Amino acid sequence: MLIENYHTMENSITNALSKAIDYPIYRSTLTDLIAQGKSSGNEQSEEILQYSILNESRMNRLDKTIKVYEEIQSKIMAIPTPYTWLVLSEGWCGDAAQILPIMHKMAELNPNINLKLIFRDENPELMDQFLTNGGKAIPKLLILNSEHKVVADWGPRPAGAVKLIADYKAEHGVVDEPAKTALQMWYLHDKGLSTQQELIDIMSDLESK
Repeated sequence: MLIENYHTMENSITNALSKAIDYPIYRSTLTDLIAQGKSSGNEQSEEILQYSILNESRMNRLDKTIKVYEEIQSKIMAIPTPYTWLVLSEGWCGDAAQILPIMHKMAELNPNINLKLIFRDENPELMDQFLTNGGKAIPKLLILNSEHKVVADWGPRPAGAVKLIADYKAEHGVVDEPAKTALQMWYLHDKGLSTQQELIDIMSDLESK
C-alpha cells in the first residue's frame, strides 16, 4: 500500500471509530428515525422509508430467533485476541437487516470481539476504500486488530447469496423486486449458517497466522 493511501486509511478508520456506536444504539437510532418518518442515509424517499420499516421488523424477529450454531459458538468463544468488528451499514439495507443480528449474537459470545457500527453515508472516505465491484455495497465488515489496522474484511453478503443475485442478474439483466424477494427467502432458509461459517473461517484464519 502506498504511504499516502496508508495515511488516508488510518485517518478514515480513526474518524469512523470516533463516530461508531454499538448494536443497541444502532437499533434505537433507526427506530427513532422511523418514528420521524425518516431512514438513515443521505437519500430519503417513501420507498426507502418502507424498506427501513420492513427491515426493523426483520431485525426484531432475528434478534429473538437467531442462534449461533454450537460448533461455531465454541470456536468464537475460544478466540484469545482482541478485535474490533467495524461495520458500515444503513437502515434501508435488506442484507444488513439479515446479517447484523448474526454478527451481534456472535460478538456477544466473546468480550475480545467488539462490534461497532457506522453509517455508510457518514463515512464516504472509508467506504470508498472497500467497494464491491465498484459499488458501495453494504453491510461491509472491517476486522481491526488492537492497533486499529484492517486485517480482514467481509461483505456485503455470503457467497450463496452473492451467487443467487449474480445468476438472477445474468438472466434478467436487473436486480428487481422478485430478486430481492428471492434473496430474502434465501436468508430465511439459510438460518444464518453461511454468514456464521464465513465469519468464523476468517477469524480462524487470522488466529492461525
